[in-house]
Formats: sequence, structure tokens, C-alpha cells
Amino acid sequence: MFTDSVELTVSSGKGGQGCVAFRREKFVLNGGPNGGDGGRGGDIWFRCDNNTHTLSHFQRKMHIQADGGVQGEGSNMTGKSGAKKVIIVPPGTQILDRDTGDVLFDMLKHGQELKFIIGGKGGLGNTHFKSPTNQRPTYAQPGEKGETRSIKLDLKLIADVGLVGFPNVGKSTLISTVSNARPEIANYEFTTLTPKLGQVNIGDFESFVMADIPGIIGGAHEGKGLGIQFLRHIERTKTLLYMVDLASYRDLKEQIEVLKEEISSFSQSLGENKYAIALTRVDVVPPDEINSLVNGFLDLLGLEASKTNEFDFDYTMPYFIQDSADETLGYDISQPYLVAAISSATSKNIEALKYSLFNLVQSDRK
Repeated sequence: MFTDSVELTVSSGKGGQGCVAFRREKFVLNGGPNGGDGGRGGDIWFRCDNNTHTLSHFQRKMHIQADGGVQGEGSNMTGKSGAKKVIIVPPGTQILDRDTGDVLFDMLKHGQELKFIIGGKGGLGNTHFKSPTNQRPTYAQPGEKGETRSIKLDLKLIADVGLVGFPNVGKSTLISTVSNARPEIANYEFTTLTPKLGQVNIGDFESFVMADIPGIIGGAHEGKGLGIQFLRHIERTKTLLYMVDLASYRDLKEQIEVLKEEISSFSQSLGENKYAIALTRVDVVPPDEINSLVNGFLDLLGLEASKTNEFDFDYTMPYFIQDSADETLGYDISQPYLVAAISSATSKNIEALKYSLFNLVQSDRK
């Protein structure tokens, strides 16, 4: 089960009790105090691990506590410190204060470790309290209590490209075609119920990560459909791929306008990210209608088709792609980086889309 938000109470360990003891050995008369200190309580740590992809393992753990320190012993022996408690979370997890909502930590990289709260100090043994006027102290300190915090864990997946589209537009088919992800694919809406990540390989040494979230409908930012629940999983992406269905009963203009409006309403910064557009299911559109459909869509966006795109159905290039010859100029983020008509089922234009998206992702990595 995929879980991306949980509330927890975490407590560091209590310090161990100091010891009251006196030296007792043969031929040693009236030995002095030698009670050892209590051990320190265990700390609470967070560790980021790539092998974890969900927060579901916290579902039945409402209170996580580190071990307490062990009581000190005679002969000035300090008690054993409590073991630290390491809470393992997937990359992209935010640790928030449950009361204020403030972000305390943001776990992003595999192997990242952060100490959250420290354990209580161990109590001092009675050996610390001897003095010329009190040579036989009979008391020791109790260990300090550990700290308790109420927190919330929020998972926001980390990806380079986020797929955005209406239900049943072909997002799952695309990510299964270009990456190692294997989401459920079926001919009904809201097939995807949880976010999916896939690694898209470019040659032997380069790759980028693509995220698929459940379909978005009008009013998603207000809680309609499943969109609002999972839109936060593309908040970290710097590139969005809007998927528009050429064979849908929805008008092409309606699709792109609703999608962009929902994204901007959810997060203004996300709505200002670089983006590309994939026109999907071109395999079910009659070949003689493709160019007119796409060119009409480009007109709506105020774009002109590339001169190289006067081709038949066996095309290999996007219809529109921004000229990036002069990298100092950058890209116009108010317009799509590319518009490509694709078919995931027949792999039409998929390779061109992969490499074009990789070029866009690379520009963000520089």
C-alpha cells in the first residue's frame, strides 16, 4: 500500500539512573563512594534510503522511542548508553512540526543522516558528591528524561519530469514504454491510483527520472478526483510534460487550458516551470487528419510548426521545438519547449521525445 503522509510521536531515550555504591574490598577499611554514572539515552536520527519508496511501514507505529540508558554500577562503572533509533525514510520526505507545520528537515539524498533529538543525560553516581564534610553520600542523580516531539512525515517524490494529463490519456503507457516502471494499464479512467517513478535511460551512462501521477480533472486543486492528493508529488520537478489526447471527446484547447490552470492553482511556482506537450494516441487518428489537428493546436498556442515537419505519418521529429542553438538565451518558459505527436502503443516519435526531454532536463542540471 502506498502511503505518503503519516503523523508520529517520537521520543529520545531517558538517561540511566546514577548508582549509589561504596568500595568494599578485603583489607580496605571504610572504602569511599564509587557509584558510576547512568548511561545516556538514545538519540533519534533520520536516514534517507533509496530502497524505501513509501511511508506505509509507519502505519501501525504511532509512537517511536529510542532505548533508555542503563543504570550505573559500582566500581565507578558507567551504565551502557541507549542505542540510537534510526528512522528510515524514502528520498523526498519532509519532516514537519505537527503543531506549527514548519519544515524541520528535507531528506533528499540517499545516505543522508540527520540527528533530530538527543537522548537524556545519565544521572551522576554518588562518587561525584563526596566532599570533606560528606564522605559517605547516599544519593545519586536520576537520569534526565528524553525529549518528545509530535511530527508529520510528508513524502514528495523526486523526479526530473512529471507527467500531467486527464485520466486515461496514456501516461501509464508512456512511462511503461520509456522506463523501467510497470504501472497498471487498463481502458478506464483513474487506472493509476498511486504515483509511479520510472528511470528513463539515455544510452549507457545517462538517464532521468519520470513521475506519473493519477489523472487530473477540472477542480483537482479543490479536491475533485484524485489529483489534489498527489499533485505534491510533482512539486519538486523542474520539467512538466502535459499530455493531450488527440482522440479524446474533450477538445484539445480545453485539455491544455484546464491542466495548466489546475497546476497553477495548486502551485504558482510549479505552473511557471519549463514544460513540453505530448499529443497522445496518434495511432488511432486517421493519418490524413493528424497534420490539421496538430497545426490547429499549434495555432491555439500561437506557435508555428517547424519547416522540417512536412512529412507523412512515418514522422521522426516533433512538430515544434524551441531553438536552443544559443544556450545563453535560454528557453522561453511561457511557451512549451516542444510539441510532439506520439503513440506509446506503436512507439511513434517516442525516441525523439525521450532525447528532447533529456536535453531539457540537462539544461536544469547545469
